[in-house]
Amino acid sequence: MIDKFVRKEILDFKPYIPGKPIEEVRRELGIKGEIIKLASNENSLGTPKKIIGCIIRHIKDINRYPDGSSFLLRKIVAKKYNISPDKIIFGSGTDELIELIGKTFFNKLDEIIVSEHAFIRYKMAGELMGCKVISVPMNNFKHDIDSMLNFVTRKTKAIFIANPNNPTGTYNTKNEIRTFLNKLLRKSLNCPPIVVFDEAYYEYATVYKDYPNSLEFHKLYPNLITLRTFSKIYGLAGLRVGYAVSNEKIISYMDRIRPPFNVNLLAQVAVIHSLADNKQHIKKSLEMVEHGKKYLYKQLNKIGLRYLPSAANFILINVSPYRGIDIFNKLLKKGIIVRAMDEYDFPDYIRVTIGKPKENRKFIYYLKKVLDKKL
Repeated sequence: MIDKFVRKEILDFKPYIPGKPIEEVRRELGIKGEIIKLASNENSLGTPKKIIGCIIRHIKDINRYPDGSSFLLRKIVAKKYNISPDKIIFGSGTDELIELIGKTFFNKLDEIIVSEHAFIRYKMAGELMGCKVISVPMNNFKHDIDSMLNFVTRKTKAIFIANPNNPTGTYNTKNEIRTFLNKLLRKSLNCPPIVVFDEAYYEYATVYKDYPNSLEFHKLYPNLITLRTFSKIYGLAGLRVGYAVSNEKIISYMDRIRPPFNVNLLAQVAVIHSLADNKQHIKKSLEMVEHGKKYLYKQLNKIGLRYLPSAANFILINVSPYRGIDIFNKLLKKGIIVRAMDEYDFPDYIRVTIGKPKENRKFIYYLKKVLDKKL
């Protein structure tokens, strides 16, 4: 009978399926040896020892609530980008911020525009609020932002662009984004729709000269939101910290419904110290990923598997004629966790996070065995 009380949107809502955690694989398969997780695009280098030390020193303070407004975090990030702290909001990962955008702005008569194979949380935010989600096919595995423009109407509340995109690793260039925003402004709309740039993999993509920094477009386009995270290159995925940058009005409305104390005390400590002392860690992380990609590209070429060159810390690999889920399950038995891509309508693909050299070699070793039907 309780079903009658549940919102209609929840009844048909499909939950997000994260990459399998190491503990779950060990428990389910009884693996006692090393387990390598290459499923969730975490930083395989781990968390810097200095940051771990800072966290340990503040454990004694966890009987107290954290600063609810993340005041110091906002102040530090504001100084970093030379903007007002009122233009920044922090969340428990960018997942919470995506959901906050939906809860703040989306209604049942609204429409949002996403890309067909984009990060699935945008679509989920729209479905949660009962609005119409328009999914636009990609062009050569990249956001077809010209086609997305064709679907913009007065009902369009938001357009989501992951740059680089997860799970394809592709990105739209600086010139493409500038042209897109200018065209959007020229449309005869009462109010330009919100454009959300999800830059979770921003630091990895900056090695490409034509990759854009969406913060540079905030003066050009009024209703723009940039999302970034400390879960990836900073190595703080388990602490769940992300932030959004936008104009003061958008941030103010989102902040009204932000849960109190949503960024925990130890997470705030870790981020503050990461921002103060992170250059060496970021440099090492970038070097590891770039070297890892070169190695994996070379090995995949030898095997004869197609893949998408990536601007992020993962690679989308076509394993046809096999199904991605079958390769995933066979690798899992050898203690290697990758990600099957059925959820993203890529049933013939797996997504693999760039690991440390030893982890990459082990992945390739067992992938060859799986493909040769020796496992």
